[in-house]
Formats: sequence, C-alpha cells, structure tokens
Amino acid sequence: MINLLFKYASISAAVLVGLYAGLLGLLTTSSFQAHVVYLHKIQMTWFKDLDVPETFGFLRSQTTPFSIQSSTGGTLYAWHVLPIELYRQHESALVAEPSGFASDITSRLTFKLLRDDHDARLIIHMHGAGGTVGSGYRVPNYRALSAGQPKTIHVLTFDYRGFGRSRGTPSERGLCLDAIAVVDWATNVAGIPPSRILIFSQSLGTAVSLAVSKHFALQSPPAVFAGSILVAPFVDMATLVATYRIAGFIPILSPLTRFPLLFNYLSTFIQDKWLSKHRIAEYIRASEANGQKYRLTLIHAEDDHDIPWSHTKVVFWHAVNATLPQGITYDQLDVVKKKSKSDLGAAGSIMEWRTKNGVIREEILKTGLHDVVMGNPVVTMAVMRIFEEMRSQVTSNNAIYKEKNLPLYDRS
Repeated sequence: MINLLFKYASISAAVLVGLYAGLLGLLTTSSFQAHVVYLHKIQMTWFKDLDVPETFGFLRSQTTPFSIQSSTGGTLYAWHVLPIELYRQHESALVAEPSGFASDITSRLTFKLLRDDHDARLIIHMHGAGGTVGSGYRVPNYRALSAGQPKTIHVLTFDYRGFGRSRGTPSERGLCLDAIAVVDWATNVAGIPPSRILIFSQSLGTAVSLAVSKHFALQSPPAVFAGSILVAPFVDMATLVATYRIAGFIPILSPLTRFPLLFNYLSTFIQDKWLSKHRIAEYIRASEANGQKYRLTLIHAEDDHDIPWSHTKVVFWHAVNATLPQGITYDQLDVVKKKSKSDLGAAGSIMEWRTKNGVIREEILKTGLHDVVMGNPVVTMAVMRIFEEMRSQVTSNNAIYKEKNLPLYDRS
C-alpha cells in the first residue's frame, strides 16, 4: 500500500513538474508571454455593454464613451467621466442629450463643459493589466478621483490596444504610444494644458505613466503636469515575475529565484522590460535639470498579494536617489525614513522627500489589497493635495509677476 501511494505521488509530482516545464517553455514565446503579462483577453465586465455606462452605476450621460486615434493608426476606446456636482448643475441638459457612444465627442455637452471651463482639472487614468475601463474596482476609483473637487475634476480613462474594444496587440512600445496619444488628445483637442492634468495609474499602468512622464519631461520645452499618482508600482518586469503570484497565490517564476543562473537565463526571454526604476529616475533628473516643478505620490498596501509593497520602497529609493548629485544608498535612505516618516498606526506611514523643485511622497497603507485601495480616501486626498499645491504655486507666481509688473502667470 505504501509503495502504491509512493508510486502515485511520484507520478503526480512528475506530471506537475512536466506541466510547469511546459509553462516555462510557453513563457519564452512572445505571443503567450503577452497574454500572461497583459491579461488583455480577460474582460471582467460581466456581460455588460461598455457603450452603456449607466449599467456600471453612472447617471444618464454622466459618462461618454468615445474613441481616440492612436499614432499607429488604430483607435483607443475611452470614457470621459463628468464630476458629479458639475453634472447636477447641468442635469436637465445632459439628460436630454443622446447617451451612449459618441462618434463625435466634441459635439457633446460633457466635452464642452471640460473644454470651456478654465478651472477644470483633468485626471488621465491608466489602468492595470486585464479588464477594461469598466472592470472591477475601476469605476469606484473614478469616483474617488473626483470626490475632492466634484465640480472641476473630470476623469479620462481608456483601454490600451488589445484591451476591451481597442484593437491591436499589446506591447511595451504600443502601450506607451497609446498613452501619449491620449495625452495629446487631452491637450490638443480638449485644450487642457499639462499644468491642469494629473496622471493617475495603478499596477501595470504605473509603468506606462512613468514612460509617458519621462517622454514629456524630455520634450523641448518640457510638458509639466500637475502631478502623478502611482498605486502599486513595480520595479521592473523581471523583478515583478520573480515576486508575482496569480490571484495572490499561484507563483509564476518565484520558485526559480532559488536558482539564480536559471532565473537569469529565463529573464533574458522577457520581451517587455518595463524598467520603471530607471524611468522614474530619468524623469526626476530631467525635471530637476529643467527646474520644472513635479509632484509624485506612490501608494501601496502592505497586504497587496499581487505586487508586494517592497516594490514601492525600491521605486521610491530610485526616485530620491535621482535628486542628489552624490546619490543615496537604499540603506542610507532607510535610516532617514526611520527618523523622518510619519507613523499613522493602523493607517500606515507617510514619507516625503522634498527638493526646491518637487516632492516625492511614499504612502504605505496597512490594508487596501491590490485593487480595493483605488477607492480608498487616501486616493482622494492625494489628488486634492496635488491640485492644491499646483494652485498655491500659481498664486505665488502671480504675486511675483505682479510685483515685477509682468503679465500674470497663465493658470490655464
């Protein structure tokens, strides 16, 4: 009997090893790898129609589905979400308008309310892997983003190529081009200057947003956004796959980290590197060199089972290190943190690193998981804080310009 059990156990173990080896083999192919990394075929909208946002809990015509042209010729599916107080003020006119997909969004009242209001703020939302603009905790996230200023904060969210109704195949270069196209639409079509745009991102979206921030910071002249919020960022794709667990439980490559040579070899097959640690450093260096103001907030929950919160600690260090000509080691920064961070008990901790040009803020929550945190008031507060600092900067600039008899700073 014992021999029989041992035989079956051996066979089962061999089958599992074989399946795992087969999985590793598939992961070296670009097509299968893209499906695992981006999960773009998983819709998670539970048979709802994205062209009917009301089924996701929005008021009639509060959210307008439309498309944005990508620089590579495809179209990106997007939602424009109107803030609730602004909606209340124009409720009758909005209810009377046609709802659903807008083939020409510029003809819709929602668009005009964004374009024609010089106090309007726009949050460009870059979501994580899997799903669509209407999936999971993303809808509550949109409400949390505009809750702090329910009259002025609009949300623009979109699906990358290959996700939802956006055609194409996802890739690192492709997603970055898509996000840049959305920013260009916001500034050129909607007429919202970068100074009134905040970029919000979560999980995979944080890597996209950092690539976008770096891209615009290196322009001549640079485009300076109001700020950026990154929820659950990761260091780079190689580090992510070494720590990532599907649904928080099923490891992919983490068992192989015990065999560095094998893991490093398999890492060479990773197609899309997503080097967030380098991009955040390049973005900070460019901003510091240009003397441009930047506001960067990193948020992570300790109970995040998908992306361990240790990733944010490393990303934060790379950002801080980029502000100092002589640099700072991870351990040196850890010593500074122990002396300077604010301990909020069950709410977590906050650490701010300020320079004359910007502020880098790390918020570590005790709870929030990977997705639930997006609807947390900490997100609303982060948005309010960034826009308030931007407003204070404009007020200060106007006072200086007035004293010198110069034209007032254009707050638009």
